[in-house]
This record gives sequence, C-alpha cells and structure tokens, in this order.
Amino acid sequence: MLTDTAKSKFKKVSPLPFSATQWTDGFWKEICDVNGSRTIPHLQAKFESVEISHVVENFRICAGEAQGEFGGTNFGDGDFYKWMEAAMYYAAKTNDKKMFEQLDSYVDLISRAQLCDGYISTKQILGERQNNGILRLGDINDFEVYNFGHLFTAASLYFRLTGKDKFLTVAKKAAGYLEQMYEDNMKKGEVKTAVCPSHYMGLIELYRTTGDEKYLTLARLSIEARDSVANGLDDNQDRLPLKKHRRIIGHAVRANYLYAGVADLYLEEGDSEYLEVLHSVWRNLVDQKIYLTGGCGALYNGASPYGNFFHHQLVHQAYGYEYQLPNITAYNETCASVGSVLWAYRMFQIEPKAEYFDLIERTMLNLLPAAISLDGNKYFYENMLRRAKELPYELIWSLTREEYIISYCCPPNLARTLAEASEYAYLTSGNTVWTGMYGANRSVIQPEGGKPFTLVQSTSYPYDGTITFTIEDAGDMDNNTAPTAFDLNLRIPKWAVSGSITDGRKNVIITAEMAESYYLWENLTAADTLVLTLDMPVRYTIAHSLSEENSVQAAVERGPLVYCMETDDCEIASLDDILLDLHASFEMDSLFILERTIPVLKGNAFAISRKNYDRNALYQTLQFTELTAVQIRLIPYFAWDNRGYGEMRIWLPVAYR
Repeated sequence: MLTDTAKSKFKKVSPLPFSATQWTDGFWKEICDVNGSRTIPHLQAKFESVEISHVVENFRICAGEAQGEFGGTNFGDGDFYKWMEAAMYYAAKTNDKKMFEQLDSYVDLISRAQLCDGYISTKQILGERQNNGILRLGDINDFEVYNFGHLFTAASLYFRLTGKDKFLTVAKKAAGYLEQMYEDNMKKGEVKTAVCPSHYMGLIELYRTTGDEKYLTLARLSIEARDSVANGLDDNQDRLPLKKHRRIIGHAVRANYLYAGVADLYLEEGDSEYLEVLHSVWRNLVDQKIYLTGGCGALYNGASPYGNFFHHQLVHQAYGYEYQLPNITAYNETCASVGSVLWAYRMFQIEPKAEYFDLIERTMLNLLPAAISLDGNKYFYENMLRRAKELPYELIWSLTREEYIISYCCPPNLARTLAEASEYAYLTSGNTVWTGMYGANRSVIQPEGGKPFTLVQSTSYPYDGTITFTIEDAGDMDNNTAPTAFDLNLRIPKWAVSGSITDGRKNVIITAEMAESYYLWENLTAADTLVLTLDMPVRYTIAHSLSEENSVQAAVERGPLVYCMETDDCEIASLDDILLDLHASFEMDSLFILERTIPVLKGNAFAISRKNYDRNALYQTLQFTELTAVQIRLIPYFAWDNRGYGEMRIWLPVAYR
C-alpha cells in the first residue's frame, strides 16, 4: 500500500490493504490499464537505454558489470526507484510474474552496486572510483538523499507486496549510512538540508514496515536537523525554523515533500506544534496559491516572497505571492502535484475532512492525467493553463508533451501515482468505511470485529454523478449468519450543492450546506442498495480579484472536472476572440481522441469583432463592432494537447446581451 499507518498512534483512519480494491470500469480502469500496458513499459525502455537516460547502465558500471562513466541526471537513481514502485504495484495487481522476475533482477543489480558501508548513489560511487573530483555529500543538489528516500519507499513496498527482503536489506544498509552521516553532521554542526526530501516519508515507511524504532528516530532527527542548517534558504524551506513556518514558500516539490514527511511524523508522534505548522501552511496553499487544476508552484524562477531589499532570494519552481497564478508561464511541475496528493492523503489520516480528498480528486482527475498523453507515452514537465499560438519569448520546457525530457523525475512519479490510484478509493475507522475518490470498483472490506464483505461501486463518475453502492459476499452462508452491519461515510464534494442519497426507504436531500463534508449512512447490510446522486450542472468558476490574469474571466467546470478549449473546438481565428455567454446552456457529447472516447461539452459562446485590431500592439484604442454567436466545444483539461499543436485556454472572458 502507499503507506501503512495501521499501527500509527495518531491516525484517525487507515488505508485498506493494497489488494483490496480493483477498478472495474470507466475512467480509472482506463487510466490504469494504459499506465500498465504502455507507460510503465515505455519508461522501462528509457531507463534501460544507454543512449537516452543511462540509468540502469550506471548501476551496471557500479556493479563492475559494464565499463564507462556516469551518465544522465543526478537524481536518476531515485527516478528509477519510483519506476520500480509503479511496476511492482501494477505487477501485483495483475499477477505479472514476468515483471516480478525482471524486478528481482533489478534488485540484485542494485544490491551488487551498493558499497559495503551502505552508500548507494551511482554518480558518487563512480566519481570516487574514477577519481574525477565528484565526492559523496558534497553538494545538496546532487540529490543523494533524495535517491535514498525513494529507495526506502520502494523497498518497503516491495517487501509488503512480495515478502522478499533483499531490497529491504539494501534499504536498511543505506539507512544505516544515513544515520551515521546525520550523527556526524550534528556533532560537527555542519548540517545540510537534503533537497526534495523524500527520505522523511521513506524512513517512516521503513519504520512502519520493519517495526524498528531507529528509523523513526532517524526520521525525527533528519527533520529536526533542518533547524541547524547554516545560511538556510527559502528555496529549501530552511531559512526559518520548521515550527515557525506559517506560509508555503520556495521550491514547490521540496515544500510538498517536506510537509508530507512532517505529516507522517505527526501520525507517529503527535507533536501539536507540527500540526499547527501543517494547518497554517495548508491553508496558505489551498486558499491562496493553488491552481484550479491542482497545479502547485506557479513560477519557473521567482523572488522569495516576504523578503525585502536586503533579503531577496531567487527561488526555482516557486510558490510566489498569494494569488500570483499566471497561466501561460504556469510552472506547475508534475512532481509538485504528486507531492500535494501525498501530503493531503496524510492529512486526511490525521483528520478525515472532505477538503483533503477534494484536493486529491481535483489533482488526480485534472492535472496528473493532463501530464501524460492519452496514449500513455508522452509527458509534460510543467503544466500550463494557457497555450498561445506563439510567444515572443522561450520557456524552459517544451509547450507540447515529449517522450523523453531531460529532467525525467515526473514521468515515473506520475506512473507510480496512477498505478496506486485505487488506494484513494476507501479508508476505514472501526466499523466505518470512508469514501475517497469515486470510481467504479470492487473492494474487499474487513470491518472491525465483523466478517469481510465486498463493497461494489457502480458509476460513470467523473462524467456522471450517480454512484451506486451494493454489498456482495457478505455473511457466512454455511452457518446462515448475517454480516456485521457497517457505516458508510459519503464524501459530498465542495462543488456538489444539490443531489440526494437513498436506499429506497430513506431519502436525504443534499443541500449547499452539506458541501465539502461527509454524510454518515448507518447500518448498511447485504440487503441494502445505496444510491448517492451528485448533481453536475455546468458551472462558471471565477477567481479572486487579486488573481489578476483571471480578472473578469471564468473557467468552465462540471462535477470534479475542469474544462478547456483548444483551436479545434471553435471555427475562429483565435481563442482570444471568444467570450463565454453567461446564459449559455451546454449538452454532453463525445469526441474520439487517440483511441479514447472523451465526453465533452457543446454549447454557444460569443465571438468578438474588433475593427482595425492589431494583435501585436501593446496598447490600442478598442474599436468594438459586435458580438456574434458561435458554437464551441469544451474538453476535459486532462485530454488537451492530443490533437496537434494549437491554442488552449481554461480562463475566458465573460459577456451577456
């Protein structure tokens, strides 16, 4: 499973076993099937390629089984561990013995590459061996501890999935090396922050897997050591002592990984000061700094907020000021949104509130599937909210998806997150089942003190808001005994302001006051069929007035999905000439894109006609002639950039007449 909090002292709810839930139809089955059949093999080929990524080759050279020098990125080891996590999870779900044999061979290779003292980072191993001046732990941007963290997570999962301990042994030895490093650094007073600190989550997962307290102690030490960093940076969130953090700043991936790790530590130890930090920083993120799509980290490079003339730092992949959310240049690295999902998932286990799963679902249904092509083999690193026909400047990353990007951290991170999506369907507390993300699935539930049963969810969500729950395989037929009744806690998303819940006898009307909350339906048994209906009218969403780029504009949403327009969706010279009609009505339609049938919206809007309009002028007099009704199509944001290069917009001006 993603994280094993069954014995965590301060958790309120617990995940189900990894094998409990299977997607059976619809959106999530389609996503996971493409991920398993195309994306995971595609990534494996890239990692195996000596010419492209050189990642597996680095391990082979370290193991003495190939000749050559280090190649690829500093964080390639960690990215490969993320791919292994995706592959092992999908293999476990599909009983793919051939893939497990391949994974076993990779584990053997990593074990042979590891040094006797437990150190395992290929760039530094080869640097020291070849005496080329590259040394271990000399530069935090060499990502060694990041690599360690993803090793810990992958090895813990592999042990839980297979019972094989060789990968876990590698992780234990690496953790032993890390322990010695931290102890030495603390004694010398030369502590450095590890960037993209995946090792906080990784060490705590190692503790949960082995039960050995030393890994929890090491996780606590590594988090506390942040406060001893000399000349800390906002980029790494270590300029201020951790317990004084109240706003989210700096590099978005590093921030989200940090707070996910702190949430993990809270789940084990319950430090109330850390919980205050988590609450404050979370509110700053979701209330003022997150995109409609779930994107995190608006700026490629930006000055650290809240500084002054004498203290202003350059921050990469940054959270900027409140409401600083540009569209064309939106950075939104995919890994940052993965980090926000990991963080929200842990917050939900601390306190099961609907807002955490609202964010998980928003991100998992919009930004993350948009980061990969519908055919599963091209990727975005950054995730913009608007694409123009052409720009008078260059952005650092391509404006369309590519099969291989130099910074290849996002594709395997995305693959493991999608592979593990079924983890987000349900959690439990005692005799209560909590719904997370909705989708057609079958899940085996073991209530506390009762007999297991299968909970079946039938739905076309996220395209339709009717969700039916039935119960199978309940009770002991041999002894003619009934199953233990259970309670089902139904998430009512923030956007759901009307609908109903019924079992055929009792009927509850959903109102706006119930949005972003849970509704507890008690004493369900095998005789019951429960139907949750979340009404899904098309709605226009507006942004805060300080979100300047979105002023006097609206985005179109329906249910949990954000919609956009591309060049193909209207016969007009430029999407800049489209205005949404406040009184428009929309109907559902479908579009076939890259072997996938995508439900879309069709409706009317306005096209603006302007006399003598110069699209290249910085300023000019508005010479308006008329508004003309035009037919438009809106597609889910996750499906954009699959029909060739063109414009794309989420936010559009609004008009009425």
